[in-house]
Amino acid sequence: MPLVTARRGGLVDQVIDQLRSAITGGEWPVGARIPPESELASSLEVGRNTVREAVRALAHGGLLEVRQGDGTYVRATTELSGALRTLCGPELREVLEVRRTLEVEAARMAAARRTDADLTVLRAALAGRDRAVAAVAAYGRRGEEPDTADLERAARADTDFHVAVVRCAGNDLLVELYRGVVEAVADSVKTTMPGTAGTEDDISHTGIVEAIADGDVDRAAREAGDFLDRLIAARPVTPQGPAGERGPDAGAGPTA
Repeated sequence: MPLVTARRGGLVDQVIDQLRSAITGGEWPVGARIPPESELASSLEVGRNTVREAVRALAHGGLLEVRQGDGTYVRATTELSGALRTLCGPELREVLEVRRTLEVEAARMAAARRTDADLTVLRAALAGRDRAVAAVAAYGRRGEEPDTADLERAARADTDFHVAVVRCAGNDLLVELYRGVVEAVADSVKTTMPGTAGTEDDISHTGIVEAIADGDVDRAAREAGDFLDRLIAARPVTPQGPAGERGPDAGAGPTA
């Protein structure tokens, strides 16, 4: 990782900025283990205590997770995403409801504002998503559990498609908000996809693209919301326990 040597003054803040850049820039993807403390200290030419404080701050912000005896792992790419993971925990329904709030309006705006260049990117994202999901569906047809790497790839491709829809909306703030939930979106896809890809419960996103291409704002919003409504309906509100803990989600529903 091309870290630069930290300057004197505000060393901890400088190291925080550099580590955050490595995370948000994709050099350290979600789930990756970052270099050990000693290696980071040597690369940045700072003391190990400085690195330790920076890592602690990013862990507090939800970007990193320190696993004793194992190392430090990337948990999220933004503080918002990290906070959502902490707040929502295993409650998939809440993630889906947040997705619906953002994605339906994004699709509506995309249908009204998309450019020809946006549409080219969107169609490419859909094609990539469909190829990746088809690979997962092949496991189901053979009665096998999908390979973890193929499932991760399909979840990321599906998430990239939804990000492309949001970008077509032409609203930078909306894009930043959605970036904050990208990891939660990918997790929701990984949870709902196994056992449903390629079945009658699977959902095609072709209708969303066609509605956006046609400039049909109402149909775009409907296409974006209908499959999420099905996912949400498959997961009734989970009763809270005495400590406010929620029970496990219902079984897998349609693929996002």
